[in-house]
Amino acid sequence: MWNVILRKRAQKTVQRAPRDEQKRLRAALKAMEQDPFTGDVLSLTNERATFRRRLGSWRIFFDVYRDTNLIEVTDITRRTTTTYRKR
Repeated sequence: MWNVILRKRAQKTVQRAPRDEQKRLRAALKAMEQDPFTGDVLSLTNERATFRRRLGSWRIFFDVYRDTNLIEVTDITRRTTTTYRKR
């Protein structure tokens, strides 16, 4: 069992999303508590354990701390042409 923590930026994104997409995002975050690597998950860096999960047009960016079974969701954003430029 993993502990999922959302940063304030990710919480605001979920709250501002349309209601049906909020449900999808919350369901995906809930599923990450069981296994964070199911679904369309891709590692973004090698030195840090940073990953992204694709959920339709949404991207969930998160860091994994295996020693404490902690997942820190750093950002949730809608996919655009500039989504990956700042990462």
